[in-house]
Amino acid sequence: MTKTIRPRRSVLYMPGSNARAQEKAKSLAADGLILDLEDAVAPDAKEEARAIVCANAASGEYGNRELIIRVNGLDTPWGRDDIVAAAAAQPDAILLPKVESAGQVMEMEGIMSAAGAGPDVSIWCMMETPLGILKAEEVAASSPRVDCFVMGTSDLVKDLQAQHTTMRLPVITSLGLCLLAGRAYGLTVLDGVYLDLADEDGFVASCVQGLELGFDGKTLIHPKQLAPTNEVFAPSEEDVTHARTVIKAFEEAEAQGKGVVLVDGKLIENLHVEIAKSKVAMADAIQAMTE
Repeated sequence: MTKTIRPRRSVLYMPGSNARAQEKAKSLAADGLILDLEDAVAPDAKEEARAIVCANAASGEYGNRELIIRVNGLDTPWGRDDIVAAAAAQPDAILLPKVESAGQVMEMEGIMSAAGAGPDVSIWCMMETPLGILKAEEVAASSPRVDCFVMGTSDLVKDLQAQHTTMRLPVITSLGLCLLAGRAYGLTVLDGVYLDLADEDGFVASCVQGLELGFDGKTLIHPKQLAPTNEVFAPSEEDVTHARTVIKAFEEAEAQGKGVVLVDGKLIENLHVEIAKSKVAMADAIQAMTE
C-alpha cells in the first residue's frame, strides 16, 4: 500500500447509530472520524447502525477527513457482516477491536478482499488487551494493509486490574511496546481516549504526555476535545520556521562541499534534517486539510 503523509492529530469516535452526530461531523475540525459499530451501539441497533455508517462512509461528503469504520469483533454475530459491508463502502480504513494475533488480521484481510475492498483500504488495530500488547510486533508485521495502532487504554486498564492515574504509569509499558512495534513497522500509533470531559487541564496534560511519548495523535470522545488536541499534536509555527532553516542550511552546506553545518551555533546532522523534513511535511499536510 502507498504510504501518504496525512495528519492524524485528532481522531473522533462517532456513535454508529447516531445519524445526526455523523451529519454534524462533516463540519468538525477532526483529522479523522471513527464511525463506531462496536462499543457505541446496542445489540438491537447493530444492523441499523451498519447501514447508516456505510452509507456515510461511501457518500464522499466528509471532505479531507479520514473515515474509519470500527467493526465488531470476528467472534461476535455481527463482525463478518460488518467487514463485508464496510469493505463495500470503501472507507479509508477498517478498525478491528481487541486484536491479539496476526491470524485475526489475516482473517479480516481475507474477508475484506473477497468483499471488494480496494488496495487503499487499510486495517487499523485496537490494541487493548494484555495478550494483544504482548503480540504487538506480530500484529504490526501481519499485513501490508496494517497502517495504524489505536490504543484502547480503558479496556487495557480494566484487564490489567490497574487504575487510571495522572501519569498513566500502570499502562506505560503497554504504550511503549506498541510504540516500539509501530515505529519498527512504519505504523501510525494513536493514543487512547480521555474520559473526564470536565477536566480540561488534565486532558491537555494527557495530550502533551502523548506527544512526548511519541504518539502521532489522540482518539477522542467529544468534539470539545478537538481544538486542544489539534494544537498540541501540530508542529508550532516556530518549529516549522526552524525546520525550514535547518533544511536550507544543510542543503547549502552540501552544495558547497562543507562537512560541518551549524544552525544557531548547534551542529546539524542527517537525523536533524530528517526530523525537520518530517515537521515541514506534516505542517503542509495540515494546511492542505483546510484548503
